[in-house]
Amino acid sequence: MAAAAAPLPPAARAPPGGVAGRAVEAAAAAAPGAAAEPGEAARAEGAEGLFVVLGAGLAAASHPLLYVKLLVQVGHEPLPPTVGRNVLGRKVLYLPGFFTYARHIVEVDGKRGLFRGLTPRLISSTLSTITRGSVKKAFPLEDMEHVSNKDDVKTSLRKVVKETSHEMMMQCVSRVVSHPLHVISMRCMVQFVGREVKYSGVFSAIGRIFKEEGILGFFVGLVPRILGDVIFLWCCNLLAHFINTYAVDDNFSQASVIRSYTKFVMGIAVSMLTYPFLLVGDLMAVNNCGLRAGLPPYAPAFTSWIHCWRYLSAQGQLFRGSSLLFRRAPMPAACFPVD
Repeated sequence: MAAAAAPLPPAARAPPGGVAGRAVEAAAAAAPGAAAEPGEAARAEGAEGLFVVLGAGLAAASHPLLYVKLLVQVGHEPLPPTVGRNVLGRKVLYLPGFFTYARHIVEVDGKRGLFRGLTPRLISSTLSTITRGSVKKAFPLEDMEHVSNKDDVKTSLRKVVKETSHEMMMQCVSRVVSHPLHVISMRCMVQFVGREVKYSGVFSAIGRIFKEEGILGFFVGLVPRILGDVIFLWCCNLLAHFINTYAVDDNFSQASVIRSYTKFVMGIAVSMLTYPFLLVGDLMAVNNCGLRAGLPPYAPAFTSWIHCWRYLSAQGQLFRGSSLLFRRAPMPAACFPVD
């Protein structure tokens, strides 16, 4: 069977933003559509509720990781680099990894400090899951003809395009709906840098943002995140389709297994390539909002996300925070600002 005939894999359905983020979005994407019978409708509602709980649980479990990632993204390095050796045995400087950074947060704020900004993030995750399910019910994807061999490449490609377009619509709508709470969550977390208490609750944060920045303040950083989602979906699904169609032989007994791994690998590879969009979106969400993490020396006041992208590109920092295990420090003088 041609690879593209199968449903889109989880790795190809979710936007970039880490394994946990992809898992949450993949679960949401699998939410059932409109049911034909009352019994099926009840099961669909139960399943949708399960996906909401699952998404919230994964968001809570992954929150410390994303919290540390955000602090690294804004350039906050409160701990000095340590001397280590690379694979060639040469001495190099390494910045603290996730576990060392997390221990520092616990020392400063206690264990509960690792979950700063969790409440708005849970609300954002829930809104995203519910929105995807609602859009899927309102605009169900029509079944396409069965594709059985490589003679149906055009039909197979047409199916991939249709499925990806449908997934893109769901992802964009859910991103727009959930982004205001994402902005609040980001700002709550980066208050760790300057020890501020400007954003102390969801409702007070909503009022403050509206008063200081207006409606547009809730959507700062939205454009690069949506662009990253769209590029990820199309690149991942099309690459998986062409590789599975032309590089994997149907006569091979393990062809289906290889194809499923190909899709998974493509999801990881493409998510790394689109990481700069995630980084720029997160930085714009906190930039010039009155918090220390969004002001010099951490970053200038960006006029647009393109300005932010160009600044990071010139600094060679478009992939800052993409890895939290082995982080090389270019040189002692090039370390990021510390308290």
